[in-house]
Amino acid sequence: MGDLTEDTGEVSHRRGFFGRIAAASALGLFGLAAGRAQAQTAAGDGPDWPGTLKGRHKQVFDVYGVFEGFPLGFANNFLAPNQSATAVLIFRHQGIPLALGSAMWAKYKLGEAFKVIDPETKAPALKNPWFEPKPGALGNPDVALDRLLARGSVLGACGVALRGQARRLAANAGMTPDDAFKEWTANLIPGVTVLPSGTWGVNRAQEAGCTYCGGG
Repeated sequence: MGDLTEDTGEVSHRRGFFGRIAAASALGLFGLAAGRAQAQTAAGDGPDWPGTLKGRHKQVFDVYGVFEGFPLGFANNFLAPNQSATAVLIFRHQGIPLALGSAMWAKYKLGEAFKVIDPETKAPALKNPWFEPKPGALGNPDVALDRLLARGSVLGACGVALRGQARRLAANAGMTPDDAFKEWTANLIPGVTVLPSGTWGVNRAQEAGCTYCGGG
């Protein structure tokens, strides 16, 4: 699956966005917003991400949809039997909501828009069900994003899909498309890095030694 602008054919808009991505990365703006500063590579190929991965075993999870949280289960199933392992999760396309804090889920009605049912309330989610859930809310608490982060997982979000999905749902919160994008970027889960694109991130993770696991 491609990222959102690849599906809609907004080529000229995408090129302009990549220009802004490069400029923002050079100034460290995305690192600041996402809580993780990234150094620019000497060749100008984007941020130095995911950096040096410490685990003996490394796998990237291409999370292109929410899929009832199963991609997070895949990551946990990889980490659980390995004493030395690092999981890299890339949220792109319709997987972007997983990277967002609960305030954005409520304000932009993400549960309704992405057809995500909160396992606790059995209704369209008004919060991120997989970030800091209440005890007993998830069948396996180890799949929660905060627990995956605590185990050294590296998280990235596709900047193309982040902007595209924010623009698409801006009206749900009475926001302009640009203001919605800024708000989504500022309200990513702590530890998530904005990437030039999700497919860029998959490539960089594989270059860093990760095997690949589809998140569907």
